[in-house]
Amino acid sequence: MGNEVLWFARLFLVLSFTLAVFRFGGRTGLFALVSSLVILCNLEVMKLTTFFGVTVTLGNTLYGAIFFATDLINEFYGPAEARKAVTAGLVSMISMTLIMRSALLFSTVADPWAVETARAMDLIFGFMPRLAAASIAAYLVSQFYDVWAYDFIRRRTKGRFLWLRNNGSTMVSQLMDTVIFCGIAFWGVLGKRAFLDVMASTYLMKFIVAAFDTPFMYLGRWMAVKGGERD
Repeated sequence: MGNEVLWFARLFLVLSFTLAVFRFGGRTGLFALVSSLVILCNLEVMKLTTFFGVTVTLGNTLYGAIFFATDLINEFYGPAEARKAVTAGLVSMISMTLIMRSALLFSTVADPWAVETARAMDLIFGFMPRLAAASIAAYLVSQFYDVWAYDFIRRRTKGRFLWLRNNGSTMVSQLMDTVIFCGIAFWGVLGKRAFLDVMASTYLMKFIVAAFDTPFMYLGRWMAVKGGERD
């Protein structure tokens, strides 16, 4: 199965799962999902792959789902609750970084499997502080902007044009996120060509996710009307 087919299939599954969490877990479920996705996408972003021949970072699907989840919270529970979800994700990110960095301080037993595992952990989490700094800066700016912009557009349009506030807030905030994150995480680490490819392709994929999740937002609204929102 090609990367492209796998990526779109995964996107569909992740957005569908997010809707299922909203339907059966409500606000509490979405809070937990945001925290989980923040951790997972910061691990996945370390893997580079190709998408239609262009170098991309894995994790864009999961990161896009975070914006989808916070937009759902904003739409049905209000911007104050959405900001709480963003804060919960930030706490998860910082906790993971501190805990896993402290784990690297422990010595490893002289066992081949244990040594190999420790090397893998060093490789992944040794790079984590820079990724964490990039993620925290990008996450804070883009997510809080997204919450503000979504609510601003909703108020200015008097609750009409769900597609506009969903895409208008997310596509701009994703651009901010991409520039900040890539600049901190990959500048000087990747070659110039690879860096530009990663930044451009990362935003393109986030743009696709933002557009792709619009029907899911309408489906979420239909689910809320039919079944009622859950706390």
